[in-house]
Amino acid sequence: MMELDCSGAFDTAREDEFFAALAEAPAIVQVEPRAGLTGARPYLIRTGNLRGRLLRLLGPRDPAVDANAARRLDLRQFAGGIRYRLTSSAFEQSIILWQHARRLDSRGYRERLRMRWPALLKVNLANPYPRCYVTRRIRTDELGAPAGGYYFGPFASRRAAENFATEFLNLFKIRRCQIKIRRDPAFPGCIYSEMKMCLAPCFAGCTQEEYASEVTRVVAFLSTAGASLEAELGREREAASEALDYERAAAAHHRMDKVSEVLRGLPELPRAIDRLDAVVLQRSAEPEAIAVFLVRGGRIAEPFLLRFGRTAEPRSAEEILRERLAELFVTDPGEPLADHLAMLGRWFYSKPREGEILFRENDWPLRRMIRACARLLRGDSPKTSAGRKPGMTGGEDPR
Repeated sequence: MMELDCSGAFDTAREDEFFAALAEAPAIVQVEPRAGLTGARPYLIRTGNLRGRLLRLLGPRDPAVDANAARRLDLRQFAGGIRYRLTSSAFEQSIILWQHARRLDSRGYRERLRMRWPALLKVNLANPYPRCYVTRRIRTDELGAPAGGYYFGPFASRRAAENFATEFLNLFKIRRCQIKIRRDPAFPGCIYSEMKMCLAPCFAGCTQEEYASEVTRVVAFLSTAGASLEAELGREREAASEALDYERAAAAHHRMDKVSEVLRGLPELPRAIDRLDAVVLQRSAEPEAIAVFLVRGGRIAEPFLLRFGRTAEPRSAEEILRERLAELFVTDPGEPLADHLAMLGRWFYSKPREGEILFRENDWPLRRMIRACARLLRGDSPKTSAGRKPGMTGGEDPR
């Protein structure tokens, strides 16, 4: 946990000295109640200006000067001191605020933070005839890893997840209904089976092995961001061309175009949750330093600093990154994975988005991380794209 590492006692007799010691900088602040207030709980806030916010909360009120003084929250008679931590980015603020809100109120912190669990796609592999659907619930095992199926996301909203699911499922023939499959030949089926868009296990239109094979293709499509289906259609087109079956080759080419169209609007963040590995880079409150947040399996670790300039370590930044990224990733399985995904998704889909994210594919893109750090230190805007592009990951300069 990133502790609130600064503190100060509040005394109205020495309030000028108290406010003068505060920085005009973003921070997470916990206002502690006076000793005499039994049962009172700390008041936790985030702010972009520590001194200005506390002046409004703890400073003297003069209704004759400030017409809104009577309507604003007044903690002057409540506060006995403060604990706070200066922050450098909205991403860091959200994580620290979540950590301390959860410690203060383990049941009501999500409502307090207005935190909504992210929209995901789930293929419920525990069902004999799985389907793919949108959910905000993610089951985890005793180690905190996703359990009970295949999860893909997070998406910006439930509507975005539903739109993508509708489009990509048109490429496959797994069921979309919510009925219990009984394999009854007398069952009438549905419009999807009539249109040959479903293997129709409901009236035994396929074997369980055939249906399982189609589900495997769906999971492979999501796991590879469509590359598995593109490769499959490419082989089919090539075989048809060699056999001089140009009609079948044209049909395969048309399906490849449909796959590209479906993937064009898919953001970079949605991935198989258990393989959602990335680094989020943010400017640090320390000069000439970058805060590196490691994301493994959708969980966000506490940051480490990558220093440049006069405070840089003797080793190269690339060597430090390689060593830190190879370290054992220790997480608390008691922390809800959905909370981590919600914080990551809220930051990723925010506009404008501060900082950069780079995803791990076969290996960590160390050199592009260093270039991204240089851009952040210069204050350049990150290079982002609406959807995936072949050979690119988040934060790469498309030029």
